[in-house]
Amino acid sequence: MKTASWVMLVVVGTLTLLGSLASLSIAYGSARDQIGPASLTELSVGRPEVATAVRARRATAAAYAAGFATLFLVITLGPYRRGDVWAWWALAAGTLVVSVLILLRVPFLGIRLGAPATVTGAGTALGTIVQLVAVGIALAFGAGRLKGGIDGISRV
Repeated sequence: MKTASWVMLVVVGTLTLLGSLASLSIAYGSARDQIGPASLTELSVGRPEVATAVRARRATAAAYAAGFATLFLVITLGPYRRGDVWAWWALAAGTLVVSVLILLRVPFLGIRLGAPATVTGAGTALGTIVQLVAVGIALAFGAGRLKGGIDGISRV
């Protein structure tokens, strides 16, 4: 179970990193940036500063996602794989914080999860739920390490 746990976490971290890099490539170079049913080009006709601002926001979000994924992978492949208790808690807390902040778009922005193709943000929210469940399962597989002690360094 311990091996299955860290392998699942590596898969999640790698997919998160790849997704963030794909988003970054859209922000920095793609003309096919869809925002809901409209393209960025359509939304910013005659106002190039709007396109620049939206691309910059996407790039910032993608950069933070890439940073999170990198830290996630480093913790998973080092301390977590080694059995450090603090790494389990760090992965759980980091994933939970990111997931909750992303899912807050549902109540605060009125996103409906049942219509991901027509509503901006629903696809991201659904993807976050999948990621949260996958990390939860992987961490459940590695929960045996929590019995080792509370000093954060104990190994199973």
